[in-house]
Amino acid sequence: MLTRTDLRGRTLTSSELAATLPRAALDVEAAQERIRPILDDVRDRGAAALRDLAERFDGVRPDHVRVPAEAISDALEHLDPEVREALEASIAHLRAGHGAQLPRETSTEIVPGGVVRQRWVPVQRVGLYAPGGLAVYPSSVVMNAVAAQVAGVEELAIASPPQKEFGGLPHPVILAACALLGVAEVYAVGGAQAVAMFAYGAKVEDDVDRADAAAAGTGGVLCEPVDVVTGPGNVYVAAAKRAVMGTVGIDAEAGTTEIAVLADTTANPVHVAVDLMSQAEHDPAAASVLITDSPQLADAVDAELAARVPATRHSDRMRTALTGPQSGTVLVDDVDHGVAVANAYGAEHLEIQTDDASGVADRIRNAGAVFVGPYSPVPLGDYLAGSNHVLPTGGTARFASGLNVTAYIRSVQVVEYGETALKELAAPLRALAVSEDLPAHAEAVDERF
Repeated sequence: MLTRTDLRGRTLTSSELAATLPRAALDVEAAQERIRPILDDVRDRGAAALRDLAERFDGVRPDHVRVPAEAISDALEHLDPEVREALEASIAHLRAGHGAQLPRETSTEIVPGGVVRQRWVPVQRVGLYAPGGLAVYPSSVVMNAVAAQVAGVEELAIASPPQKEFGGLPHPVILAACALLGVAEVYAVGGAQAVAMFAYGAKVEDDVDRADAAAAGTGGVLCEPVDVVTGPGNVYVAAAKRAVMGTVGIDAEAGTTEIAVLADTTANPVHVAVDLMSQAEHDPAAASVLITDSPQLADAVDAELAARVPATRHSDRMRTALTGPQSGTVLVDDVDHGVAVANAYGAEHLEIQTDDASGVADRIRNAGAVFVGPYSPVPLGDYLAGSNHVLPTGGTARFASGLNVTAYIRSVQVVEYGETALKELAAPLRALAVSEDLPAHAEAVDERF
């Protein structure tokens, strides 16, 4: 089923490898042209534009752009107890995993009497996006919100597309997740328009908006602008993030999901097949890539896929993803060669199903997250591992990280020198300032003595 790329016996540079490997096409620049009018419309017309865009893209005109508090509490009250228990476990695991990410403040004496302190300060307000297209993702609400809460962010706003079958509100499980997290500011807004709302804010349109704003204490503004926007989404969400970057901070331009599995003859072909399928069910453009030195394993995986895909619930979507140009099997000479290919690919999710999987995993430089051994499948990271599932895609893992607490905090350097310490450095400071033809810099120090 998977198209094969045979790299055995070929010596390629990292850039040549990256160009040869299967990859989803993500034309963010073209998408930017399409979403620019949307961003401008939201900036200019606020809630009125958000309602019009919901009707156009989501097929429903929400009565409330800001979700009423009773709808959030009602969603939690009617949540399936098993789903609630699972979400609570996910939240607890994520709090533990993200708590370990917090950097420590340091104080360093550079010279006697001269100290530089490194402080870490959370942003004041963040906007978190939870997709709701082909599927709804309460897990994404949890991933984004917990990271922000652990970072110490005071104000969290969440947006998720309005659902026609739920009267223009986001999916009830999304709302229930918000309730479990204690997030009361939730908007029925999807796609690029949600990013625009967070970046520019949204003014009120009518009496309903005024009542919602009054209840929230925001006066004539339905949604205040945020400092940082995070969360996964499609190419239009990625394009909107790129467009507003600089007005606000963003986490990354996350695109359609992808998985790579680096496997040798010790791997179980059933495990490999079902793991490739698990990501292919997200989207017809999802990427599933097998990297192996075993043609026999590749044959066995293909046989499993051929038998299992027709029987799965999302078989059409999955078949399209697995047979598309973004998916395939890459044959390599050995595991060392496979490591080089995996690093060139820079997968969002990389599974290691080889002999000495831990040792092989330590050699991976480029991946959003690495899943080690046969009992660490990607779906574990999607929900309950304690790691974050908002990860870099499209090869950006070579320079970008998965969502973590540092997306919501800033480093602030605090410089505190005494008189003696500054006096000792006056001469070398003067020399540097004069060499750069900035004499006032030197005078700012000299005048103190």
